[in-house]
Amino acid sequence: MNETFEIIIPTLFGLESLVSKELYRLGYDTTRVENGRVTFKGDYDAVCRANMWLRCGERVLIKVGEFKAETADELYEGVKALEWENFIDRRDAFPVKGRTTRSKLASDRSSQIMIKKAIADRLGEEYGISWLPEDGVTYQIQFTIIADTVTLMIDTTGAALHKRGYRAQSNLAPLRETIAAAMVMLSFWKFEYPLSDPFCGSGTIPIEAAMFKRNIAPGLRRRFAFMDFPQITESMVRDIIDEARSEVHENVKPEIFASDIDPEAVELTKQNAQKAGVGEYINAFAKDARRISFSRPLGTIITNPPYGERLSDIDECKKLYRDIGRNFSKLDRWSYYILTSHEEFEKEFGRTADKRRKLYNGMLKCCLYQYYGAPPKKKREQ
Repeated sequence: MNETFEIIIPTLFGLESLVSKELYRLGYDTTRVENGRVTFKGDYDAVCRANMWLRCGERVLIKVGEFKAETADELYEGVKALEWENFIDRRDAFPVKGRTTRSKLASDRSSQIMIKKAIADRLGEEYGISWLPEDGVTYQIQFTIIADTVTLMIDTTGAALHKRGYRAQSNLAPLRETIAAAMVMLSFWKFEYPLSDPFCGSGTIPIEAAMFKRNIAPGLRRRFAFMDFPQITESMVRDIIDEARSEVHENVKPEIFASDIDPEAVELTKQNAQKAGVGEYINAFAKDARRISFSRPLGTIITNPPYGERLSDIDECKKLYRDIGRNFSKLDRWSYYILTSHEEFEKEFGRTADKRRKLYNGMLKCCLYQYYGAPPKKKREQ
């Protein structure tokens, strides 16, 4: 079980550095950071821990090999030369999917078929059989062909990491959990102060905030593809689950407010928070963000207001941004972190952000506008 290999973590654009920091906290040094992916070296234990603990990554992929290919023959030979039998047994399934970008091998489908054939031929020769039943464990093969460089990987995750297992229901246009977790991590929120999301939707930001502050592993409530791999024993799976349960900060009880103008969204938030095991830390209620107020002098707002992607909504969203800008200005000692794709948000909001960070919610380019509250008053000022 001490075999090591390169492990690739795909990310949404803008989250690479956060994933690198997460890996460092888990005890792993990244070897390569590129747009949309982070690479480190590890063993099967690292595969388990990365799947269980990464909040901002999308998947955990074992890198099988990488080579240059400009023709179908070069692709076939390169794939066939890799030692697939180290992972895939004679009865195991190995579906293939991936994409090509800026390469002479331009067809995703043709490349997929060729890769599948090359793996099948390699395994058939290694096991001395002419037919592979593919009725055993499933090893999802992922490939990318970027600028004629082929990378072959095995997916150990299954459903993407942002699918935590707590959001059985959602409202329209939900915020991806990995982005919500990133917003919380970038906010430097101190749990002794309250956190509010006045556009809570299905509750993703408040739930991710509660899980982060209580150190609840994001993968604790779901299954992963690696749990079926014979290379990873049942005791390894039990150990990683037991470790995650033991690491929960039981004494941390964050104060989190989740509100929305839509009562149905509030009910969704309550249901999802209960399923995530953090319902008691989230005070969810119906309220118009333009009229929200707090008795606490210090706190943090992290939110994802409506974007107005449809032309009919743009004027309405501009007015909303102006209204919440006036309301938030009353919270001069609160910090707020606002994610939107609206490029003139600062103009409508009425204040220039202290810092901006480009992020992607799926394929939608957004910006996280960061506004820092005034520092706490010293005792003699109070």
